[in-house]
Amino acid sequence: MSAKAISEQTGKDFLYKYICTSVDVQNRFSYARVTTETDWDRLTQEHPWLLTERLVVKPDQLIKRRGKLGLVGINLDLQGVKEWVRGHLMKETTVGKAKGVLKNFLIEPFVPHTQEEEFYVCIYATREGDHVLFHHEGGMEVGDVDTKAQRLMVAVDDKLSEDQVRDQLLTHVPENKKEVLSSFIVSLVNFYEDLYFTYLEINPLVVTDQGVYVLDMAAKIDATADYICKAKWGDIEFPPPFGREAYPEEAYIADLDAKSGASLKLTLLNPCGRIWTMVAGGGASVVYSDTICDLGGVDELANYGEYSGAPSEQQTYDYAKTILSLMTREKHPEGKVLIIGGSIANFTNVAATFKGIVRAIKDYQGPLKEHEVTIFVRRGGPNYQEGLRVMGEVGKTTGIPIHVFGTETHMTAIVGMAMGHRPIPNQPPMDAHTANFLLNASNSAMTPAATRTASFSEPRTPNDATPAKKSKAGLPAAKATTLFRKQTKAIVWGMQTRAVQGMMDFDYVCSRDEPSVAAMVYPFTGDHKQKFYWGHKEILLPVYKNMADAMKRHPEVDVLISFASLRSAYDSTIEAMQHPQIHTIAIIAEGIPEAQTRKLIKMADEKGVTIIGPATVGGIKPGCFKIGNTGGMLDNILASKLYRPGSVAYVSRSGGMSNELNNIISRTTDGVYEGVAIGGDRYPGSTFMDHVLRYQDTPGVEMIVMLGEIGGTEEYKICQGIREGRITKPVVCWCIGTCATMFASEVQFGHAGACANQASETAVAKNQALRDAGAYVPKSFDELGNVIKTVYDELVANGTIIPAQEVPPPTVPMDYSWARELGLIRKPASFMTSICDERGQELIYAGMPITEVFKEEMGLGGVLGLLWFQRRLPRYACQFIEMCLMVTADHGPAVSGAHNTIVCARAGKDLISSLTSGLLTIGDRFGGALDAAAKQFSKAFDSGMLPMEFVNKMKKDGKLIMGIGHRVKSINNPDMRVQILKDFVKQHFTSTQLLDYALDVEKITTSKKPNLILNVDGFIGVAFVDLLRTCGGFTRDEADEFVEIGALNGIFVLGRSMGFIGHYLDQKRLKQGLYRHPWDDISYVLPEHMSM
Repeated sequence: MSAKAISEQTGKDFLYKYICTSVDVQNRFSYARVTTETDWDRLTQEHPWLLTERLVVKPDQLIKRRGKLGLVGINLDLQGVKEWVRGHLMKETTVGKAKGVLKNFLIEPFVPHTQEEEFYVCIYATREGDHVLFHHEGGMEVGDVDTKAQRLMVAVDDKLSEDQVRDQLLTHVPENKKEVLSSFIVSLVNFYEDLYFTYLEINPLVVTDQGVYVLDMAAKIDATADYICKAKWGDIEFPPPFGREAYPEEAYIADLDAKSGASLKLTLLNPCGRIWTMVAGGGASVVYSDTICDLGGVDELANYGEYSGAPSEQQTYDYAKTILSLMTREKHPEGKVLIIGGSIANFTNVAATFKGIVRAIKDYQGPLKEHEVTIFVRRGGPNYQEGLRVMGEVGKTTGIPIHVFGTETHMTAIVGMAMGHRPIPNQPPMDAHTANFLLNASNSAMTPAATRTASFSEPRTPNDATPAKKSKAGLPAAKATTLFRKQTKAIVWGMQTRAVQGMMDFDYVCSRDEPSVAAMVYPFTGDHKQKFYWGHKEILLPVYKNMADAMKRHPEVDVLISFASLRSAYDSTIEAMQHPQIHTIAIIAEGIPEAQTRKLIKMADEKGVTIIGPATVGGIKPGCFKIGNTGGMLDNILASKLYRPGSVAYVSRSGGMSNELNNIISRTTDGVYEGVAIGGDRYPGSTFMDHVLRYQDTPGVEMIVMLGEIGGTEEYKICQGIREGRITKPVVCWCIGTCATMFASEVQFGHAGACANQASETAVAKNQALRDAGAYVPKSFDELGNVIKTVYDELVANGTIIPAQEVPPPTVPMDYSWARELGLIRKPASFMTSICDERGQELIYAGMPITEVFKEEMGLGGVLGLLWFQRRLPRYACQFIEMCLMVTADHGPAVSGAHNTIVCARAGKDLISSLTSGLLTIGDRFGGALDAAAKQFSKAFDSGMLPMEFVNKMKKDGKLIMGIGHRVKSINNPDMRVQILKDFVKQHFTSTQLLDYALDVEKITTSKKPNLILNVDGFIGVAFVDLLRTCGGFTRDEADEFVEIGALNGIFVLGRSMGFIGHYLDQKRLKQGLYRHPWDDISYVLPEHMSM
């Protein structure tokens, strides 16, 4: 949703800060806010003018016509204001149909003035530009300004001048005020544009000899422009419409939505209601609300909301648990119902999103049963069969009544079931599984292309492209009637490999000669090739860094499909329109600021380019071309017979609902000829009328279906077209959003444009107008399929449509990853791991969530225990590991590892190279004695060999005893590192048999030579064996295995890495140059005859 209302205080704050005008704007920032928590003493300290000025007080809660409602206190002193607020604060008030509590007030200085000094000014956005309304009589009695006010339109990209204002708006204004007003209005329009307002009304605007006063103000801003205006807007709080409370759960979901690429919306209508919804898709969510209200459930409808755009399992879990938490707080005598509905998804993996919902249902199974909740599920789309199976299973295991339906059931049928208006089938028929569509059942691997290039129905005329007609000089270029044909080539902007593969699979089943995608553009990498499948064969598709290169090398391309983000979609679309070869652009991104969209529309009209979107899934022309993810995966393409053309063309706002239309039309007619989802934004790049007129002029289209919605007035152009005879083909229409007129307060539905700003924009009014004009309009969405079938049957009966024989399409191999997702195949994993899992809600170390690791304060030793030994070790064991890391961290720059690291660092190598150089020196002679010492001492001890026998045997075999001996330390100069570890081990270990054995060996070796002590490597090695054998976490075999596979040397490697990194950083910090070893420290021993 883009246009959002802001409080009067916020609007004035923006105006006083950012309006650039020579006019003297009075009372800047002179306002004070009062709530239930206001401290009046503190308020007067912050705003001392409250003590000296006469005042005005009014509620600031998006209430219209406050003066007429008696909700303004005028010309009061501070005591009078306090009494007025006391009489209104937290009092329930009715405004229209809405009942709400007054809790937020605005106090401003009272401005003495006459009626002649009051004016009215309003700016609001439309598709063509910004309209400025002005009336010379402002104030409470201004009346119907739409009919009384002077008006002018500032076209997109145009600038308003003071002369225009003076000549067109100020004709009834006294001469002495024209200069001030014209200057202020021009500044106001510039301010409105700069801060991305969509609506701004000041009534009254008072002009006196002292200057201009903004008394009352109402405004909306384009919330999608936040990334542009953040520095000026700051953190805006959008108040809810009067009569609806702001719930923390709504704020929580809004926060999730802001952090996600998916769409998550929640509006609480009646928290005590018994009918709750969890619907996928912006359009579908409106349809479900409509159906509930049509069946008499408006007073019991608890919420409006939607999730769409392929949310992750975790996001759907968070969304679902919020709904379940809300609906299980208060019991209802009749129990409650939860409708988990949706249209047929285009690209969302239904099973994946259902996993999150299933998790939430399991978590809340107790409260759900306690509150007697019954759940109804209907969904379609990628992997929906598995999603429905999982949902059915959770019903059986938890005992919660869950009724599950797929695409064989009409989308809103579950509403009637949930509300008791239609019976619940015992065993609903299930459509074939995804795999059944894709596995070839016939002997023919390929259907001859010629049998399916023509439409499914006869007679037919050639379906070649209709090029854009040449326009007369000075007029906008005419747009093409036919956007897509069997030879259409496209460039895809963005690394959307899944969408491109889907397009190629569609091309293949349509028996196209070549793929419809010629190239991809991705500015974040260099030019390269990307691999895709064309049927069974692998092909390479060029990817370009620059769009100009792609256009130059592929002159046959006339369609651009833009998956650019909302931040870059505007610039990339402008760039695309610089290339005359492009006739059609599909903009997928949602959330492009409306001001930018309007500029794109203007430029596209001038250049004869058709824009589909923004905020769309695209469109599809069966047998010819599909945009991106339109139509879903191949199973839906085949089930809805989208591989060949039918006789019905449709246009919809919603992408998800367009796929539902594919399903409905395929079940009730001979199929779809072409379908376009124009997008859910207020200003789609192309309109309903644009496409309906194309269909009217296309010979292959025999009937038209239009799915409109609340908001905007485009549907009235269809009415006009039918009345004037411009549209003669049968048109079946339905506008969704009929429930809006039944709600007490305004609800912003999922699509940005789905909000009625006046009575004529309501779905009810538009449906009636279409019906009156002669369109076929059902009584509800529930009956849409029946009406389509009735009209189609009439066309077949009168011979307009002659259905042709169905011919099967060629089969397309299923992608390995998707086949595995569906459980059709299995393959041994390339890797196995048992220590870590990053796939779920949070990182898991050996079965322990990372949050628990920190909660238990396990420290580095505990983490090492989990990742190395898959055990939660005792506290003393974790401490011992950390002590080992500390004492092995470094032993000066002279040892070989540190020396190598230093030399590498001074040679200009990077950190990784220098560290690796040092680590490569670790072995039996340096640092690697931990494993060897542990093995030697363990073997001797376990074999029953006495310490003296062990020493003698090693001497006899000519082998060194690993872990014995030190170059510097001796019995007389003990190594304090060993002493520290020994004290800890003796105090905390339950048994130290191997350590004691090693110390007995040390007594023998030091009696021969004082420096043959048990060194730190040897000590850690034998002590670690004692730890593994006696801590209670390992069997003897497991303990020995860890020694055998080198776990103990890992302690030295990990610890000494800290020191090596320290030496690297030290050398860099000291800016040491290249190291060269001095000659006098090298003994040159060349043969005598070669010496100098």
